[in-house]
Amino acid sequence: METEVQRSKQGKSVSNRFLTFYLENEIYGVHIFDVKEIIAMMKTTPVPKTPKFIQGVMNLRGNIIPVVDMRLKFDMPSIPPQAYTAIVIIRLGEKQIGFIVDKVEEVINVDDEHLTPPPEFGEHIDTRFIKSMAQYKQKVVMILDLLALFGDEELSMVENLSKTASDKG
Repeated sequence: METEVQRSKQGKSVSNRFLTFYLENEIYGVHIFDVKEIIAMMKTTPVPKTPKFIQGVMNLRGNIIPVVDMRLKFDMPSIPPQAYTAIVIIRLGEKQIGFIVDKVEEVINVDDEHLTPPPEFGEHIDTRFIKSMAQYKQKVVMILDLLALFGDEELSMVENLSKTASDKG
């Protein structure tokens, strides 16, 4: 996967760019190259027999995109859309998925030396979806590994949702 590299004047530090967003009081980040666009919350069409975290699908300029409620994906309580609720359209290989987030924060630059591996909490707590922890200003940002966030079965289902919905339209 390609990454944007920005060298500092010393030539030692590499900067990574992440879009940050909030879910409850936690701040998360995704690599900016995985982000296609950010849109305001819009109506989705529910799809029967899908996991609860799949809000449904939406038609975005002729593309049928599955939409995931990230609160439910992370076992947080669902809340009705608020003023800052947004959908972040993510590229996952050839697929696009919409992530409903509480609030999009900003794009940050983080040098490699401010990225650390996620802590290990033991085998009963799954942190595979956290690629790294970024120290930014006075915050710790959990950088998501988008492929690890969804298992192969979920990715396949999301891909099929796009195909099924676009076949019907």
